[in-house]
Amino acid sequence: MEAVKQGSAVLGLRSNRYVVLASLKRNVGDLSSHQDKIFEIDEGCGIGTAGLMADARLLSRFMRVECLNHRLKYEGQLPIGRLVRLVASKHQLHTQHLSKRPYGVGLLVAGFDEQGPHLFQTDPSGNYFEWKAIAIGARFQSAKTYLEKTYESFPDLTLNELVHHSLLALRETVQSGELTTKNSTVAVVGEGQPFRIIDGEAMQPFIDALNAGDAPSLAREPVEGMEVEGTQQTQPMD
Repeated sequence: MEAVKQGSAVLGLRSNRYVVLASLKRNVGDLSSHQDKIFEIDEGCGIGTAGLMADARLLSRFMRVECLNHRLKYEGQLPIGRLVRLVASKHQLHTQHLSKRPYGVGLLVAGFDEQGPHLFQTDPSGNYFEWKAIAIGARFQSAKTYLEKTYESFPDLTLNELVHHSLLALRETVQSGELTTKNSTVAVVGEGQPFRIIDGEAMQPFIDALNAGDAPSLAREPVEGMEVEGTQQTQPMD
């Protein structure tokens, strides 16, 4: 659990149609790149991670294999709740054996299936919970306080508005400096929207709106029609 609290913050929030993940990325030095925290699992599902990234890579690989096996056998998407139970059981198994250590990573699982949008949290003990909004990682309480004050407005928000609220909450976790296109990432999934990571220059309109204190333009959804090089489908595999 302490490893999760030491990891940089990641948060999620859910409306009636969409789920948004937002993460704060760290770099170990001025000469290094920022570490990615959000990964695609399936076309309708992805995860945000806080804690040991080596453990996150292992668990993400396990989740991808389960999704692929289900598609091969049943020709459809693995329900999000079932996927979460599988990975939570894998978490819990490592707490039973002296020869194994618990996974030092917490996951936020965002997905959309036949039952609608879902946002789950798992922790190293094997517990899992479904949330309307949640934050984990370093300084998570600051983001959680913002989410607790505003979550009642989330169900009817558009995708742009939901992304804007995610960045407002994420900004509360920044200890020094400010949010930029280099240290923040957003991912979206929902009704008619496959899992998509928004990174790099594609983040600039949202950062500009955040700094100006205005909500983004609601004329169109932010992901539709976006340039390919503006998005990043990160694969945390070796």
